[in-house]
Amino acid sequence: MTNTLKLKAAIAESGMNQEQIAEALGVSVVTFSYKLNNKHEFRASEIMKLCKILHITEVNTIFFAQEVE
Repeated sequence: MTNTLKLKAAIAESGMNQEQIAEALGVSVVTFSYKLNNKHEFRASEIMKLCKILHITEVNTIFFAQEVE
């Protein structure tokens, strides 16, 4: 399960918006929103792209969280 708060914080720190992230991932804004809010899961390839785009090093705490705040 994705820790939405941490992922949103990483997006905010990057200076990018959700539309830009969705475009970089090759998905629609709606699809990205669903994934961001745990209605759909991110694919492994999307997680890898997000880590590169957002310079994420805490992969497990963001994308494989046991509990979500």
